[in-house]
Amino acid sequence: MNKNDFKIAYLDHVAIRVKDLQASVEWYGKVLGLKKYQLPKWGEYPIFMLAGKSGVALFPANANDNLCDLKSKNVKIDHFAFNVTNENFAKAKKRYLELGLEFEIQDHHYFHSIYTKDPDGHTVELTTIMVDEEEFYSLDTN
Repeated sequence: MNKNDFKIAYLDHVAIRVKDLQASVEWYGKVLGLKKYQLPKWGEYPIFMLAGKSGVALFPANANDNLCDLKSKNVKIDHFAFNVTNENFAKAKKRYLELGLEFEIQDHHYFHSIYTKDPDGHTVELTTIMVDEEEFYSLDTN
């Protein structure tokens, strides 16, 4: 082990470009229960929507930017995932039903995931481990 090796503690945030900052703030607050952090020193954005210490940073999209340009500031991202307990996974499914959201549940063998879309079409995943966590994270995958 190298003396400079380090370990990631948790997902801090994913920065996403959105068409309507306020609509996204409302969606992430209502659907996922994330807390809004919009601090004066940051100005109008980014607006962080956090669960504890992890979440999303919302930035305004520039819909005129070319979607295929890697430096584009248009709406884009594949997906991001928050980890939840099995109990909270079940509660999230009930909440999504209550809100009338379209969603999909996938069985990834080790994990179960529930996918839905935010107002800009970003895929938001909640994932929960279905096997012994300690055993899973100590698997030798080489």
